[in-house]
Amino acid sequence: MDHTHLPPAPSGIHVSGSETRESYWQPVPANGHIDVALAPHIVGMEHPFALGTQSVAPGGYVREHTHERNEEAIYVIEGHGRAVVDGKEYPIRSDSVVFLPKNVRHMFINDGETRLRWVWLIVPNGLEDFFRLIGKPRRSGDRVPSNFPRPENVLEIERQTVFGADLADKFDPVSRNS
Repeated sequence: MDHTHLPPAPSGIHVSGSETRESYWQPVPANGHIDVALAPHIVGMEHPFALGTQSVAPGGYVREHTHERNEEAIYVIEGHGRAVVDGKEYPIRSDSVVFLPKNVRHMFINDGETRLRWVWLIVPNGLEDFFRLIGKPRRSGDRVPSNFPRPENVLEIERQTVFGADLADKFDPVSRNS
């Protein structure tokens, strides 16, 4: 069995609450967690997509990347920070929305003092596989773990899921603030 992608679920109606969703702690530099609400392995669908939430801890960020085959939408529901899209910085806060076409460089930075949380939608799906492969399972009520590193084969995992080629000149918010 291919462990990169989970097999599709039967088609049908799906209703869930946060306590039953897949959830994964995320490694540095995001240091938060994600929940997967909808994806083809959860409920069969004619047009595969994935939907969930992501929380990034204060000072954390999602590294700059692209998606060669996927469009992505972000809707911020809590906190504030910055989206860096094709090198341009945009402030984001509750009710901000970001649409990202294929092959557009982007990252998200939490420069606030509380978590930055958003709903993500990616078409076609695959982001949920990446989160599962690099994260650690999370259950409601778990204590926040100590920061942990990304897997050594993270670039391979990125290429097997929904990411474009690694960017040699990634935007680095740490060196930028120094």
